[in-house]
Amino acid sequence: MNINEEITAQQVRVVGDNVPEQGIYPLSEALEMAQAQELDLVEISPNANPPVCKILDYQKYQYQQKKRAKEQKANAAKIVIKEIRFGLNTDEHDFQFKLNHAKNFLSEGAKVKAYVFFRGRSILFSDQGEKLLLRFALELEEYGRAEQMPKLEGKRMIMMLAPIKKK
Repeated sequence: MNINEEITAQQVRVVGDNVPEQGIYPLSEALEMAQAQELDLVEISPNANPPVCKILDYQKYQYQQKKRAKEQKANAAKIVIKEIRFGLNTDEHDFQFKLNHAKNFLSEGAKVKAYVFFRGRSILFSDQGEKLLLRFALELEEYGRAEQMPKLEGKRMIMMLAPIKKK
C-alpha cells in the first residue's frame, strides 16, 4: 500500500468521507487536499485505472486493521482433537466405555481421532480393525459424522470423526 509521495500515478481517483467532491484529480492536487486536512493520501486499489486513493489518518487505519485481525483470530474456533485408541481384540465392555467417552467429546464439540494399533503380526487382521472402526462410527452416527474413513498408516488404522453442528 503506497502512501503520499510513494504513489507514482499521474492521476488518481479520490474517495473518502472527508473529500468535498469525489472524482479524478491530478496527484499533486490530491496530495494538497490530504495535507490541508492533515491526513494521508493512501492508495487503496493500485491496479484500477486510475488508481483509487483515500484520504485518511494512516496510523489510525493501521491500528484498526491490527485490532480487527486480532479480534478475528480470537473469535476463530479452536479445534480440539481427542484420541481414542483401540487394540485389535478390544472387549465389548471396553468398546462401550470408549464409545461413551467419544460421545462426550463429540457433544462438547471436539473432533475424535479413533485408531486401532496393530502389534507385530496382528497387522494381518487389518480387516478386523476396519470393522471395529466402522462399527464405532455407526454407533456415533447421531453425535458425529465420519470425516475420514479408516485408513492404514504404518501400524495404525486411523479414522476421524467430526461433531454434528446442532441448530
